[in-house]
Amino acid sequence: MQIHVVQRNQTIYSIAEAYSIPASDIVEANEIPNPNRLVVGQTLVIPIVGSYYWVQPGDSLWSIARKFNMNYQELARVNSISVGQTLSVGFRLYIPPRPRTRAEINAYVEPRGTTVAPALEESAREAAPYLTYLAPFSFQAQRDGSLKEPLLNQFPAIARNNRVVLMMVITNQENDQFSSELGRILLNDIPVQNRFLDNIVATAKKYGFRDIHFDFEHLRPADREAYNTFLRKAKARFQQQGWLMSTALAPKTSATQQGEWYEAHDYKAQGEIADFVVIMTYEWGYSGGPAQAVSPIGPVRRVIEYALTEMPASKIMMGQNLYGYDWTLPFVQGTVARAVSPQQAIQIAADNNVAIQYSQRAQAPFFRYTDGAGRQHEVWFEDARSIQAKFNLIKELRLRGISYWKLGLSFPQNWLLIENNFDVVKRA
Repeated sequence: MQIHVVQRNQTIYSIAEAYSIPASDIVEANEIPNPNRLVVGQTLVIPIVGSYYWVQPGDSLWSIARKFNMNYQELARVNSISVGQTLSVGFRLYIPPRPRTRAEINAYVEPRGTTVAPALEESAREAAPYLTYLAPFSFQAQRDGSLKEPLLNQFPAIARNNRVVLMMVITNQENDQFSSELGRILLNDIPVQNRFLDNIVATAKKYGFRDIHFDFEHLRPADREAYNTFLRKAKARFQQQGWLMSTALAPKTSATQQGEWYEAHDYKAQGEIADFVVIMTYEWGYSGGPAQAVSPIGPVRRVIEYALTEMPASKIMMGQNLYGYDWTLPFVQGTVARAVSPQQAIQIAADNNVAIQYSQRAQAPFFRYTDGAGRQHEVWFEDARSIQAKFNLIKELRLRGISYWKLGLSFPQNWLLIENNFDVVKRA
């Protein structure tokens, strides 16, 4: 597959002709709602085996082969040209597909309200072939050790039918907010803790969960060791059942990082105890803050590189957002940006007739527009380029895989690129 960035005056038909495929294949693969309204700067995943490269000034067969980590003689053979042939600018070379690597893929799904929206269930069904784990969010721990269950509907059946491990996400949330006091009780009151573990085991057996995932956040720094001790106890209990145990970690860059979200998360200990961890490498740009990329590549890399000093790469799943935000400018503290899917972001750009730009530093797309009321907006989101940059990082650092927050936000290019980059591990 190939990522194509739409240039000025290009049409879906001229792009299709350049790649020698039907325009309908591109439209279908990218779920383009209006093929006659492409946005300059919009990315398209071209559904071909391998990719094409057009010769640029100064290129040689050797330099092009090196760019794609190939032998120049093999590149010449594949394209039926001689190794000494002069390449003219604009000449099209075929690049064979590169080997895929094994990776585990997780996706959280968050049903809210009193019913599961059919579209959310369908989103899980469409993603399931590309997943190792499906994680309904969340079972909320109670102060007496009981559990408040999320709406599950068909999620267990979807997981089972697609050989996906059902992940039981357990949080210390009360009224949809992480509670340090609830955490204190669960980690220090041993009778409550024992009931809590009993209830987890009974519930996991009931629904068929095979990974128990603790997303305990906003814990007191004083409970750092208590959390480690609890995880060791839980791990021993779940191991008897043949289950995995995983945890979610705040994005730290040092063991001594201060702050209420960081101090109780011990990377070294959790890397030793858990079967794997999900590091929440997103929300640098968040709904209540100023406009910026949600998961800029530089900060993401720094977090992962620190994690690698504390635990093996085979235990690390990199967190990734499936959403972006639309901020009203100028940013005012207390205001909230609107969450948008990648597909919605492209539609906003099309409706306002603005080009999509790309930050090389953040490795993320963005654009600005003015709404009907004259207010300025800035939108940061994800596209094929930004996701491919994260996939490249996963492969470079040999991580276990990637974990998405969250399903229900349309981003068809992501799943195309997973298939192109990875052999998804199926554990069920």
